[in-house]
Amino acid sequence: MIVAKELSVEGVFSNVTLSAASGELTVAAGAAGSGRTSLLLTLAGRMRPSSGTLAVAGHAKPRQIRRVAALALVDGVTDLDRQLTVREHLRERRRVPYQQVLERVGFTGGDRTAAGELDREQAVRLGLALALLDRPGVILADNVDRGLPADRQDQLWELLRGLDVAVVASCVQPPARFDHLVEL
Repeated sequence: MIVAKELSVEGVFSNVTLSAASGELTVAAGAAGSGRTSLLLTLAGRMRPSSGTLAVAGHAKPRQIRRVAALALVDGVTDLDRQLTVREHLRERRRVPYQQVLERVGFTGGDRTAAGELDREQAVRLGLALALLDRPGVILADNVDRGLPADRQDQLWELLRGLDVAVVASCVQPPARFDHLVEL
C-alpha cells in the first residue's frame, strides 16, 4: 500500500524508507521537532518531498495519493472546530449514517457533544472516525501518545492495529507492538 524509498524533506527528515501493507501498523517515533508530522503529511501527498520516491496504493502523484490517504487528527492541519458538535463534524464530512464508524473506533462521547469538550483520546477517536468516512486505503494519525496515560495509549494502539487499512501513526514513545518502526 505504501512504498517510500529514501524519502526526504530538506531540513526536516531524511532518507526514510518504509513499506506498509493494508492491515499493518507503521509507527514513526521521535522527539518533538524530529519531522514526524512532516513525514505523515508527505506520505499523505500533502507535502512535497525534496528527494526519494513515494507510491501509495500504486499512485505517485500527490493528487492521486490524497484520494486514497486520509489524515486522522493532525494538530494544526485537521483541527476540530471546537464549536461544532461531533454530529456536525461527521455530517459535514459525509451525509451518510455515521453511528457504525463511531462504534468501530470506540467513540464513547455523545454525538451532540461540542468538539471543544472532548478529551484528547475522544478527539483522536473522532479524527479516526472522520478519516474512515472517506473509505481510505491509508490512515495517518499524529501524536497518538500525546497527553494520555499509558493504558489509554495502549487502547488507541490496539484500535490502530485492528483497522483493515495501512496505518502510519506518529508518537514520541513507540508502543510495544507494531509491524514497522521508523525512528526519526
